[in-house]
Amino acid sequence: MDTAARAGETAQTLDRGLRLLHLVADAPGGLTVTEAANRLGIGRAAVYRLVGALTAHGMLRRDGAGRLRLGLGVLHLARRAQPLLAEGALPALRRLAEQAGATAHLTVVEGGEGVALAVVEPSWTSFHVAYRTGSRHPLERGAAGRAILAGRAGAAGPVSTSGELESGACGVAAPVLGVPGLEASVGVVSLAPLDLDVVGAQVATAATAIAAALS
Repeated sequence: MDTAARAGETAQTLDRGLRLLHLVADAPGGLTVTEAANRLGIGRAAVYRLVGALTAHGMLRRDGAGRLRLGLGVLHLARRAQPLLAEGALPALRRLAEQAGATAHLTVVEGGEGVALAVVEPSWTSFHVAYRTGSRHPLERGAAGRAILAGRAGAAGPVSTSGELESGACGVAAPVLGVPGLEASVGVVSLAPLDLDVVGAQVATAATAIAAALS
């Protein structure tokens, strides 16, 4: 086999491995080898070879029923990428916090929940919400999570909520769209009601800026 043929075979194997990871990630109940082979359009023997290599690197694992699930190696890579995401979002978050006079945050999906990946507090306000990086909440509660769900449905506009996560806290958020592999929202949270027209436009602008920075 010549060099070009070997390179083509290697690229095909890599493509299949990445497709397999995506298939498993999109299957909450895991996949059997047969299901994976059918969806990839390849033989079971080829899937077993892919599984062996990906398992050795911690990217896949088998559960008690033998179904394929993501391994801890994927989580490790995701955590290594998170600081890069936060760094890319910080300039837009700083502008948003100063404009709105409220605590700005970038929230990403992790394990089916919303996680505050980056938080910036305004510098000029007497009082503002203290929002801890790493805070988790259901996607169905709070502006940040609801904006992510709206983004899944193709809606890009800002979402507002009041008192869903903390009594008296108001939030406005918009989804960050157009970044492959990323489900996220950017928003602000305040102790006082927020003008959706004004703050909503600021949040939407920040979401667009962050999407451009991370693309």
